[in-house]
Parts: sequence; C-alpha cells; structure tokens
Amino acid sequence: MAELESSRQQAAEPGLLHVDAKLDHSEFFREECKDLILQVATTTRRMQDSDGNQLKQRARDLQFVKQELELKLEETIVEVDALVALQSRVVKALDATGEPLRVTVLCLQERLKRPPSEMRHDEVDAELAKEKEAFEGVASLLQRVAGQIKEQIRLNRSAKYHLEHDLKDKFETETIDDSCAIMTVHSRDNRRLQTTGCFPPSVPVTPEQCEDISDANMAKAEQQRNSSASLRVLVELVLEQTAADMQKRIRYTAAAFQINIQEIKSAKSQMEDRIPKIQSEILGQQTIREDLLAAVAETERSLGLAQTRLGLRQLRPGKEHCQDAVQTQLVSEVQQLNAHVSRLREQALRSEEVQRMLTKLRVQLQENIEQKSRSLYIDEVLCSQHREPVVIRHF
Repeated sequence: MAELESSRQQAAEPGLLHVDAKLDHSEFFREECKDLILQVATTTRRMQDSDGNQLKQRARDLQFVKQELELKLEETIVEVDALVALQSRVVKALDATGEPLRVTVLCLQERLKRPPSEMRHDEVDAELAKEKEAFEGVASLLQRVAGQIKEQIRLNRSAKYHLEHDLKDKFETETIDDSCAIMTVHSRDNRRLQTTGCFPPSVPVTPEQCEDISDANMAKAEQQRNSSASLRVLVELVLEQTAADMQKRIRYTAAAFQINIQEIKSAKSQMEDRIPKIQSEILGQQTIREDLLAAVAETERSLGLAQTRLGLRQLRPGKEHCQDAVQTQLVSEVQQLNAHVSRLREQALRSEEVQRMLTKLRVQLQENIEQKSRSLYIDEVLCSQHREPVVIRHF
C-alpha cells in the first residue's frame, strides 16, 4: 500500500509542475502586457504631444505666411484700385483730346474759305498744322498708355488671384490643423473618420515646396506692384506733359491769330484811309478836266479872234498888204494858241485817263477791303467762336 501511494504522488507531480509553469508564464505575460500598455500609452502620449507641438508650430508658420500674404494682397488691391482710377483719368484725358482736335481741323477748313488773294500759307496755318499734329500725337500716346494700364491691371489681378487662392488654401489648412489640435480620442470627427475611412489623399508637395509657392506668389505680386507704381509715376508725367503741350500749342496758335488779325486790321485800315483820298482825287481830276476843257473853249475863242483878224487883214489893199509887225504878231499868236489848245486837250485826255485809273484803283481797294473783311471775319469771329470754349484740363 505504501508503495502504491508513493507511485501516485510521483505520477501527480509532473501535472502540478506544468500548472505552475503555466501560471508563471501567464503572470509574466500579464506583466509584459502591462508594460506594453504602459509603454504604448507613454509612446502614444508622447506622439500626441509631439503632434500637438508640430501642429502648433505649423499653425504659427501658417499664421506668419498668412499675414505676409494678406499684406501683399492688401497692397495689390490698393494698387489695382489706384490703377483703375488712373485708367479712368487717362480715358477722360483721351476723350478730352477729341474736341480740341475737331476745333483745330474746323479752323483749318474755315480758313480754306478765304478769298483767293488771301489764300496763303501764313503763320496761323503753320501753327494750326502744328497744333493738329500735337493733338493727334497726344491722342496716340494716351491710347498706348491706356493699353499699358489695362495690361498692368490684368497682371495685378492675376497676382491678386494667386494670392487669394493661396490665402484660401492656407485658411483651409489652418482650419484643418486647428481641428486636429483640439481633437481627442473621444472626438466625434475622429470616430467618424475611423468608421468611414475618409482620409484626404496625400499631395506630393513638401513644406519647402509649399513655402516656395507662397514666396513665388508674393514675389510676383511685389514685382507687379513695383511695375504698377513705376507705370503710375510715368503716366502722371505723361498726363502733366501732354496737358502742358496742348496748352502751349493753343497759346502759340492764339498768338498767331492775334498777330494776323492785327495785321489784317492794319492793312484794311490803311486801305480804308486811302479810299477818301482817292475819291477826292477823282473829283479833283474831274474838276481839273472841266477846267481844262473850259480853257480849251476860251483859248479856241481867242484863236478864232486871232484867225478872224488875220482873215480881215488879208482884205487890205495890195500896196498895204505887207508883213508888218501886226501881221507877224497875229501869225505867231495863232500858232501859239493852236499849240495851247493841243496841249490843253492833251492834258484833258490825260486827266480822264488818271480819273479812270483812280476809279479802277478805288474799286480794287474796295474789293481788297471786302476780302480783308472776309478774312478778318473768319479769323476773328468764326475761328474765335470755335476756339473760345476749348479748355485744356489736367486730368
């Protein structure tokens, strides 16, 4: 019996050893699990803390870049508004060249209606031609400037679009990172994303590349802003210079008109002063011709008397028919009187010719006066009326 009990105990001992070994293994495994849980929890907290720090740093970086982008965007918007306002001024200045140019052309056309004798290329025509050329040049220049401003506005708006798009991306990224920073394991979004598996696809862009994109957008905006500022300075100078050039040309043309008007008035006045003198001389010639004709008649009567006396003396008796002093005197008197009559008649004809010449000269002067009056009316009235409303403004 004792041997049998000992055999049973020996048989049972291996089973207990196995159990103890299993128990020890289980206890060791539990300890390992506890260590693993603690290690995983520690690592997880450390990773979450690191994630939080990275997210905070990223948020600070994003905020800094956003501030720079917002500053560039504000500067670009201000520059676009300034260019748009300047474009409006250039368009107004361009439109304002139309009326002065139309008036200049109209004055040239009006002066073509001058009488043929007044149709000469004078200083007024020269100044009007220069004025027309200057106004056309200003219009052409302003047209080109308007095109340059339009193109620069397009470039500025392109830079503004990229800045706005970049800011929008930065804002969305900041919103997402802020959500990630406040997210916990109990957050609804966390559970929702876990259940749906809806993760945004990764974009093959490094942070450096992303920063380079923003730097490129800001550099482009700065470049366009500088170009825009330079263009505005140039356009301001163009507006000032073109207005000054147009005003100068108008002053020069106005001075030429005034000089020409004074010259026409002076010439017309001198011609008008000659008319009464010519008329008086015509009457004087008529009077002197009448006096000459009266003298011819009187001389012819004296000639008739002398000829009658000679005829009567031809009736003297033969012995008395001698060439005495009386006879000689009468013959000489007849000859002289004939010469006087011829001379008087000749002068009377010359007086008539002079009167006709003076009459023709008076008509010519009157025609010239009328032509001067027509030219004066065109320059002093018509052209002045056309040019008076023209005002060159600096837009």
